[in-house]
Amino acid sequence: MTRKAAPRRPRHRQGRGALVVIVALFAGSGLIRLGEGAIAIARTADAEVIIDPETCAPPDDVAALLEALGERAARLAAREAELDDRAQAISVASAQIDQKIADLVAAEDRLAATLTLADEAAEDDVARLTAMYEAMKPKDAAPLFEEMAPDFAAGFLGRMRPDAAGALLAALEPKTAYTISVLLAGRNAAAPGQ
Repeated sequence: MTRKAAPRRPRHRQGRGALVVIVALFAGSGLIRLGEGAIAIARTADAEVIIDPETCAPPDDVAALLEALGERAARLAAREAELDDRAQAISVASAQIDQKIADLVAAEDRLAATLTLADEAAEDDVARLTAMYEAMKPKDAAPLFEEMAPDFAAGFLGRMRPDAAGALLAALEPKTAYTISVLLAGRNAAAPGQ
């Protein structure tokens, strides 16, 4: 025998209506409070705020401290401006010094080039004179070398070919030839040895 199960009936829970009423009351209370808060904010936003400086003044000790801090800030700002001015002056002076150094280096280079040119020209002149004295007959060149200072004459003879220098020395007076020979021999005596 089978018995069919009887269909179940939905049960109603009791107290459900009371819960809905309580939730509705809370929601209504919250909405009212929000509405009153918004109205209060709107009222204070529209109201003009009057500030009385006397009521906002800090106490005397705080005012003195604030004044001292203000003076210190002013001194620091002045010192900072002074340091900025000094840094700017140093920067300008440094740039001027760099420019002067560059000018001096350029002048030194020009002077070195001029001296090199002058040395080369003098060397060319001495080489020409030496070649000219070598080309002269010893009896014609001897009177010239007699008139020259011995060290000057030794300079020319030291540059001449040995055969031309020997012929010229032979044509000179013995005393002059000896003096020039001593100078030629002693030229490299002061040079460091090996």
